[in-house]
Amino acid sequence: MSARLISLAGLPGSGKTTAATWLAAEMAGQLVLEDYAGNPFLAESYAGKNELRLAGQSWFLLSRVNQLAQARWKADGLVVTDYSFLQDAVYAHIWLAGRDLAAYDALAAQVAPRVHAPDVLIWLEGPLDLLKARIAGRGRDYERYFTDDFLLRLGADYATALARPACPLLRVDIAQRDLKLPPHRRWLIEQIREVL
Repeated sequence: MSARLISLAGLPGSGKTTAATWLAAEMAGQLVLEDYAGNPFLAESYAGKNELRLAGQSWFLLSRVNQLAQARWKADGLVVTDYSFLQDAVYAHIWLAGRDLAAYDALAAQVAPRVHAPDVLIWLEGPLDLLKARIAGRGRDYERYFTDDFLLRLGADYATALARPACPLLRVDIAQRDLKLPPHRRWLIEQIREVL
């Protein structure tokens, strides 16, 4: 037996970190957050320094492998992440091309088997206008480079990646279910408990 993993997926502004935080608290789980603030290449690569994109994606990949390593996985309990491991490849295939993408794919193929797979994946999806309003409201410098085209492609690539999930997938329309409201939170927890 090993600890169960709940991972969240979704575009920027979909509420992954907020949902992961209260899920971990409500379900007595360990919260594991994506370390975007620690990535020294992130802001400059999003600002257009293409030569830093491979470094930025590789940093994220190895950070996620470190956080989700099978070799150090807890024996029991629950872990909740505000990201899904598949997110890394989705972003890499948008930001990288040519030799950089080939190098990333080779590295990812070597390290992916070392990662604990989720027991349930929660996909937070919503309309572009809602996501953009949330992104603008939190004021992260690097997110100002997120264009409509980027967000639409990211959404399409996520949908493709999630078309055949390797684990149970719960889809949540954030325009219909406001996860800040207790009834909607209770609904999601019930869905998760049914799967687990």
